[in-house]
Amino acid sequence: MPRPLTIANASGFWGDQSDAAARLVAARPDLDYLTFDYLAEVSLSIMAAVRAKEPGAGYARDFVETLRSLVPFYHGGGKTRIVTNAGGLDPLACATACREALHSAGLTHLKIAIVTGDDVLTAVQGDPDSFANCETGELLVPFAPRLVTANAYLGAAPIAAALRAGADIVITGRTADPSLTVGPCLAHFGWAEDDWDRIAGATVAGHLIECGTQVCGGFSTDWLELPDHHDIGFPIVEVFADGSCIVTKPAGTGGTVTVPTVKEQLLYEIGDPGHYLSPDVTVSFLTLGVESVGENRVRVAGATGRSPTDSYKVSATYRDGYKAHGLLTIYGHDAVKKARSAGAGLLRRLQSRGCVFRETLVECLGTGDSVKGLGRRTKESDFIETVLRVSVAADRKEPVERFTREIAPLVTCGPQGVTGYATGRPKVLPVFAYWPCLIPKARVKPQWQFLDSA
Repeated sequence: MPRPLTIANASGFWGDQSDAAARLVAARPDLDYLTFDYLAEVSLSIMAAVRAKEPGAGYARDFVETLRSLVPFYHGGGKTRIVTNAGGLDPLACATACREALHSAGLTHLKIAIVTGDDVLTAVQGDPDSFANCETGELLVPFAPRLVTANAYLGAAPIAAALRAGADIVITGRTADPSLTVGPCLAHFGWAEDDWDRIAGATVAGHLIECGTQVCGGFSTDWLELPDHHDIGFPIVEVFADGSCIVTKPAGTGGTVTVPTVKEQLLYEIGDPGHYLSPDVTVSFLTLGVESVGENRVRVAGATGRSPTDSYKVSATYRDGYKAHGLLTIYGHDAVKKARSAGAGLLRRLQSRGCVFRETLVECLGTGDSVKGLGRRTKESDFIETVLRVSVAADRKEPVERFTREIAPLVTCGPQGVTGYATGRPKVLPVFAYWPCLIPKARVKPQWQFLDSA
């Protein structure tokens, strides 16, 4: 029987803790794999904006610095392999930067592979009648000219192929989050491509660790009661040949791995638990068993799977105008009343001078405005301070720019007690709208190659 495979996740999103990987391999130098997830639904839009200003920068450059932090580990003989979607819009550029960083540190033996084929922008933009919004049913046609990105969520097969060929680091673009874990499992255990139950188990394991520290108590209901929640450990799964896994974390780290923390992460962003869709398999969570098998060790087993759909999910985004948010603190009697009046007055003044906004919002943070419908436990007149947040969105940039210049004048033309303006003018931000759709797998050609042959 093949030995269990140990896979840790060192990044749940673009911007996660930069030293997590180095701490993981220091605590567990025996790890088989590190995975890094950098891509949320609109991450590629941000990368597209960066790339427009700086060609060749359409990837998660944080990953290059993280890789540099692992140089001492690899110089010391470390063997842990890496799988990541840090390639974003340009896996080749990301891999090239990584090779330069490694070679400059004297590490020339590590083989880097890239996975491509997820970019389907040309196909989607050229055939907008075929790409209805999965949530609304609306056709893409009127938005197609404004498309910025369209990327299919690829599966584990090209990752597994690269690993079987000897890759030490696999860098992908858009890939389904659990597939970063499924790929190593396919390569290690040699499962058949239709061994649905085992692949379903690996998909569950990948889902459990894809959000980093969440399965170890981060974001959990009982977060306040966690031990050392200032330093929650990143997760590790020990995956077995039958697809079952044990979830754990490095010794000496904060947080906890318990049946409740694991169950909370199991249910996180899954939709129908009996019909969880990935490009590799369709999973039923309804047959899972979750049990504690030791301190900070939880076994998850019993996943059942069936064939995946014949489509890939596509995350497409398009430009949808501009926005800005302005913040000021109002202190003193009638603080909330003054803040609301100041925010409304600001918008009225701008609109009277020709500024047309698609959306506006005035909020008094600290009074319950952040979560509508829950009501307030305190009368507004009892508050002696609040943070006024005024937000605007428009199709054109000019009215939003004018808005950003009109926040500071509230210091002198607004109510007494205005403060908190030292951060300067708000920034004008582009708005990227999300367009989820499907594309037939036959229209997508995932492929992998070593960097040297790219």
